[in-house]
Amino acid sequence: MGEPGKVFTRWMGAGRAAPRWLAVAAGALALAAATNAPAARIRGTVVGTQNLINPVWEEAKDPERHLFSFREPVPTVRAELRRLFPFIPKELCIAALSAEKQPAQKPILIRIGGGRTTPVTIVVTPGTELQFQNTDPFAHRLYAVGVGTFGVSDTVKGGVRSWTVSGPGTFEIRDEAAPSLRMWVIGEPNLAGLSYPSLRGEFALAVDAAGEYRVQAYFAGKKVGPEIPVKVGTADVDLSKQPLKVADENKGDKGN
Repeated sequence: MGEPGKVFTRWMGAGRAAPRWLAVAAGALALAAATNAPAARIRGTVVGTQNLINPVWEEAKDPERHLFSFREPVPTVRAELRRLFPFIPKELCIAALSAEKQPAQKPILIRIGGGRTTPVTIVVTPGTELQFQNTDPFAHRLYAVGVGTFGVSDTVKGGVRSWTVSGPGTFEIRDEAAPSLRMWVIGEPNLAGLSYPSLRGEFALAVDAAGEYRVQAYFAGKKVGPEIPVKVGTADVDLSKQPLKVADENKGDKGN
């Protein structure tokens, strides 16, 4: 098709002025682009993530479940590095909550592979469709605990299974073929933006309109850390000087 600028020049010809309708169209496109662009980003940092405990690990400690491990502590490794801690880029999410209810989102892809889902915890508005894609070479048998519309069913290799979040609340997704696989879906009508932090704990939330929001972290289907009120205008808001602490240190867990 050629470069847009050259095509425009050839169409116009030398020395000709652009028609008024073209100028109006260009202005309308620019206005639409500005309208659809996010108002600003809420940037911040989370701390204390190494102290979050996945419920699957807690259950595995129960001797009655017979979930034995042959791991042995290595004396040369520091104690704080021997304990389990979550992979926050897919286990911890940061949500921006609006004062008003928000519409359903576009379908969201959830990948199943390696014994886990990506992401592990997600917040969506009710009415949002989740598409579970199996990337493992074997079938998974997903189901939502206590949800009749998402019963046990095979999802074959490469297959995709869809489910729409029916309303507000927390939904736990499990796998009959892999009992340690666990995912949490939170239906939140006021969700305006969602982000997952980097391994360094940094996050950036994009919102579509200026206004007042509440920033809240979620882990394993539950709120963690305090709720932070923030007012968003046209410029980015930086909360990194006051990190969001999501968990306190467990004095009884030193990695032994």
